Amino acid sequence: MSRIGNNPIALPDGVTVDIQPDVIIVKGKLGELSQTYDSVIIKQEESQLVLTRPTESKDHKSKHGLYRALIANMVKGVSEGFTKELELVGVGYRASNQGQKLDLALGFSHNIVFELPNEVKLETISEKGKNPIIKLSSFDNQLVGSIAAKIRSFRKPEPYKGKGVKFVGEQIRRKAGKSA
Repeated sequence: MSRIGNNPIALPDGVTVDIQPDVIIVKGKLGELSQTYDSVIIKQEESQLVLTRPTESKDHKSKHGLYRALIANMVKGVSEGFTKELELVGVGYRASNQGQKLDLALGFSHNIVFELPNEVKLETISEKGKNPIIKLSSFDNQLVGSIAAKIRSFRKPEPYKGKGVKFVGEQIRRKAGKSA
C-alpha cells in the first residue's frame, strides 16, 4: 500500500490542471509544467487531485507514489517555486553573474563560465567576511536540482579543510589530517 500515493494533492488558488489520457499539464502564476504518466488514474475532485492505481501489482504500487510526488512538486512549483542556495568555501573563491551567465573562480587556472537556462533565476550574493552564495530559483524542481548539482560538481567539498562548493546547511564529514 502506497502511503504517499494515497494522499490527495491540494490545488491552491490560481493553479489549473489539464488531465489528458497520458499527460498532465499544470499551469500557475510562475509557469507551466507537463508530465507524462502511465499506470495511474488521476481525478480532479473540487480543489484537489486524487491518484488511484488500477491494480495491486508491484509496478502499479511503485508508480503510484512516484507520480503523486512528481505532480505535487509541479503544483508547488507553479504556485510557490523552488530555491536552492550554494555556498563557496575557500580562499579566493568568487561568484558573479552577468544575466544568465555564472562566472566562478574556484582555484583553477581559468574561471568557469556556466550558461543557465531562462527558466532559472540566478542571483549571487557576496558580502565582505562571508562566503559567496549562489541562489537559484525556478518553478521546475528537477531543473533547479540538476543545475545545482552540476555547479557543485565543478569543485566538490573536500573532507580535510571543507573547501569547495556546497549546499547551504550541508554537513560535510571531516577527516583528521596526518598526526605527527
